[in-house]
Formats: sequence, C-alpha cells, structure tokens
Amino acid sequence: MRVKFSSILLILTVLLLGCKDKVVEPATESATNKWIYEQMNYWYYWNAEIPKTPDYSKSPKDFFSSLLYKYDATLRPNGDRFSWIQESATELEESLSGKTTTTGMEFKLSYYPAGSKSVIGLATYILPNSPAQKAGFKRGDFFMAINGESLTADNYSKLIATEGTLSYTLGEINQEGIIVATSNSRSVGQEVIQANPVYFDTLYVKEGKTIGYLVYNQFYPEPYQSGTGEYDKKLETIIGNFKSKGATALILDLRYNPGGYVSSATQLASLIGKVTTNDIFYYKEYNSNVTPDLTKKYGESFFYDKFKSKAQNIGSQLDNLIVLTSTGTASASELLINGLKPFMKVSVIGGKTVGKNVGSITLTNEEGGIKYGLQPIVTKSFNSLHQSDYSTGFVPEVSVTEGLKLYPFGSPEDPLLGEALFKITGIRTTRVAAKSTLSFDTSDEIMSSISKKAGGSNMFFDK
Repeated sequence: MRVKFSSILLILTVLLLGCKDKVVEPATESATNKWIYEQMNYWYYWNAEIPKTPDYSKSPKDFFSSLLYKYDATLRPNGDRFSWIQESATELEESLSGKTTTTGMEFKLSYYPAGSKSVIGLATYILPNSPAQKAGFKRGDFFMAINGESLTADNYSKLIATEGTLSYTLGEINQEGIIVATSNSRSVGQEVIQANPVYFDTLYVKEGKTIGYLVYNQFYPEPYQSGTGEYDKKLETIIGNFKSKGATALILDLRYNPGGYVSSATQLASLIGKVTTNDIFYYKEYNSNVTPDLTKKYGESFFYDKFKSKAQNIGSQLDNLIVLTSTGTASASELLINGLKPFMKVSVIGGKTVGKNVGSITLTNEEGGIKYGLQPIVTKSFNSLHQSDYSTGFVPEVSVTEGLKLYPFGSPEDPLLGEALFKITGIRTTRVAAKSTLSFDTSDEIMSSISKKAGGSNMFFDK
C-alpha cells in the first residue's frame, strides 16, 4: 500500500510496498470498502466519529462519504469539509502534482446579471503553451456558451465537464459597460499538461522602494515523478534575484493558490521569513491511534517542521510582506501565513481565505487491486505558538475583489496589486472606476476551475 503523508495538502514521506510490474486483478466493491474502512479507522483525524457498523453494500464513493464526520455549521462546526475519494489513484497523484487533462484555461463562473440564472465564464489565467493559449485565450476573456449552449444555473456543471474539443462563444463589454455575447467563438482541445505553479514575477521601483512581486499558483516542488525539484529551485532563483536587486518589500500573490505540498510551503517560507533554522514553521497533530506509532517510528521531530537554511533568504531586508488572497486561497497558502506570523508582520489583502487548518494524506493500494485513491484529513496544523485559529479563514487587512474586468498580472491597475503597492508606497495607482454592471459580489460567484482541482477549497469528494 502506498501512503503519502501530507498536511495542508500534501507529501512529507512516501512508504512504498509491493510491486506494480505484475498484473493485479481489480478488487471487488466489498473488498474495496473493507480497505477504505481500515484506512479511515486508523488514519482519519475524526476516527472516533466513524460509524461502527457502516453499510458495506454501498458503492465505494458513497461508502467513503458515509464514514465522514461532515461539517455542519450548527451541529459540527469543527467537522470535515475537505476529505475526498477519487476513482483513479493514478489520476489523484498526478493532479496533486499539477498534471491534468485540460484546455489550459483556468476560469471562474458567475451569475450575470447578478441575481439571474444566466452564467458567464471568466478566464483567470492561461497555462503557457496550452491549447487555450494557442487558441488565443488570455486572462480576462469572457465566454457565454460552450458548444453552442448558453451557460445557465441548470447546465453549467454538465457543460464544463464536457470531454474533447470545446467551442467557447466569447463575450465582450459593450459601450454601456454590459457583458454581452458576440458572434465569435474559439475551439479548444484538451491534452495532458504539467502546469508550472511559479507563474509570474517582476520587480517595481516606486517612490524609492524596490518591490518584488510573485504569482504562485500551487505548492508542489517539481513535475510529476521527476525528482528534479525544478519549481522549488525556481522559487530560489526568483527570491534570490529580488534579494540581489535590493527589494525591501515582497508581494506574494496567492489569490489562485488552493494549496499543495508542505515541503514547498516550507521552502517558500524559508526563503521569505525573518527566521533561523532553529525556528519551528509548523506543528501537526494526529489522532490517538496514529500518534504513538509515528512517535515510535520517527521520534518527536516528525511532528514539526523547522525552517530551512537558504542563501537566498530575503526576510531580513523586508519591511513589507503582503500576501494577496481570495475566497479560494487555502491550505498550504494559509499554512504559510500562519507559520510566518510569529516571526514577522504579514499583511493580507484581498478576500477572506478558506480556513483549511487541517491536512491530508494520499492513500492508495493499486498492488492490492484497489483502483481508488483516498485523500482523508488526518492532521490539524499549528504554528510555533501553537496557534491554529483560522478555521474560518484569514480576514484581510484590506478587503478587495478583482471584479469582472481583469488586468494582466503585474499591472498596477489590478485592484489587489494596486492596493498592495499603495500600502508600500503611500501613492495610490490611478484607475478608471469600473462600471456598476461590472462590480462584483462574491456571492454571485458559483465556482472556479481552481476550486475543483484535487485539494482545492471546494473539493470534498467526487460525486
């Protein structure tokens, strides 16, 4: 069985037993459910709440769901919002490392006009060299229909899940400031893409201050199973460049970051924190079954991560560290904020974060014929002061939404970035006020492709 230890999502250690070279007969649903119960009964953070006599006749997905100590605002405010099961263990592992079948367009869907059942799509960012980029899509593009069907509250779920080539009917802002459909469309195929999470960086020199800006969209160290550490090394290069150029402020854009590997969160925190290698980045708490076994096997040091020594560390020269967030910012992003707070001022600008102060592991058993992969919550996380009080999310110092008119990454016209630059320089960027029809209430947002990624803020389990 493969166990990938993860917290605020992902992997700390891998234990691999068995061989994948031999042909293995698929397990029956009954055997699969028995395996699911055994894993959850041992690993699940809320294992004491698991039903003692579950219904093994359910499908594996329904069986897994029946075991969860599900969140309820009134009855179980400390309950589980994040555990999930995926039918393909391999696809689960790939997606957690940014490898998916996709058009390459990340997007969000919103009701428009507000209060209606009509839905529009808005491209939030495009993966380089993807089908969407080759078709001409860019950040800020609107789409109103897929394969000729206008998006509505009743059909959007089916349309965005369509496989194969998709034809998007484009929208535009007319002279009255209203988003309307056009006669233009773009056809986009889907392919397997390995996304690079280190998306954009630049330096500003404003009012005598040198300011680094980094857009980081998910925490994972390298392409799937590459072992290169490519993306973690890219972080070192970028932060090292900011340091050598004399940056005294850093704006870290995590608005589209749903989480990822703890190892990469530790990497980034070690590059930007005012910390030493004796300082604790975070602690993790397991259930009473797992704790003594892990203590015996690994010792007490297994339950915390210290900051790493990094020659590129910029923390000592930073006067400002600002993190840009949204309602989709979660997990390892929040771990980073919480872990740095005891050591330096961390300003949060944007939207209230998800509140994922718990972590998961990847459980698979393909050598035993189990095709499913599990991602159950198994830990709760704390910073060096043993604080874990962000289960309802981090409330931003300044609340800002990006609206429905999006600007290129790095543009001071972007509301979140503009607010951060204002905080650092004291000079507010001049922006043309958005038309009232383009103002945005987060209650009108339905979902985003990012929140549906493995480990995303809205991923509870596959239905």
